[in-house]
Amino acid sequence: MTRSPVKVALVQMQIAEDPATNLARALERLDAAAERGARVACLPELFRSRYFCQSEDPAHFDLAEPIPGESTEALAKLAAEREMAIVAPLFEKRAEGVYHNSAVVIDADGQSLGVYRKMHIPDDPLYYEKFYFTPGDRGFSAFAARPAKLGALVCWDQWFPEAARLTALAGAQILFYPTAIGWQFDEGEDMDAAQHDAWETVQRGHAIANGVFVAAVNRVGREGEIRFWGRSFLADPFGRVLARASSDDEETLVVDCDLGVIEETRRNWPFLRDRRIDSYDEITKRFRD
Repeated sequence: MTRSPVKVALVQMQIAEDPATNLARALERLDAAAERGARVACLPELFRSRYFCQSEDPAHFDLAEPIPGESTEALAKLAAEREMAIVAPLFEKRAEGVYHNSAVVIDADGQSLGVYRKMHIPDDPLYYEKFYFTPGDRGFSAFAARPAKLGALVCWDQWFPEAARLTALAGAQILFYPTAIGWQFDEGEDMDAAQHDAWETVQRGHAIANGVFVAAVNRVGREGEIRFWGRSFLADPFGRVLARASSDDEETLVVDCDLGVIEETRRNWPFLRDRRIDSYDEITKRFRD
């Protein structure tokens, strides 16, 4: 039987100071991806603004927006016109004083399938996200879009195998990790390379362990003290990198994903079949003393 692959777009952007400019440019990039045949597309984490979490400043809360709101309205219109599902990462204002680092999943008819709220919130030098974001409270889900079943996770989530596993168990065929990650210190080329390699390797491991496609979508360029390393990539269920963007430039990858490979891979590597679910109670503890 002939299978038609799903074309997936990863929109790697350099973010400008003005949120309106970033939305307009995102719409342009998404439209161009659709012109190339993309049926699913993902933008970088918090794409409407520069990465403001480098400092703790209450004024930055003014960057947040409600969902639904201006961004989702514009993106939904484009999704419907182009018949393309979109994963849109936003700074969500849920209520007065309650904010999330979120990703809205919009189907190819322009309808919202739901919102994922980032579960793992970092607090590191220049990544002071705990000041801004309430941890997600909706768990890990798969969104049944027309082109494919999509999993939306966000940046720091990408280091946690539990998040990938639970999203895959919910039925996701493609795990999207919209991201804002780079180098914040001048630690030398060897350390820079090691950090990037760890980031890519752990996500390729999620693809292999779960038999799914994994798409990591980063921003690029320097913002404040962080040099975002770009290198957005898409890996197949074997962990093979099907496409990788550059480290310096804006780029939109449009990649063919044959969803039938998921079934083929899981038949040969039946990790889900062989899981010892009767023996994993300890995983819910912080640490086993």
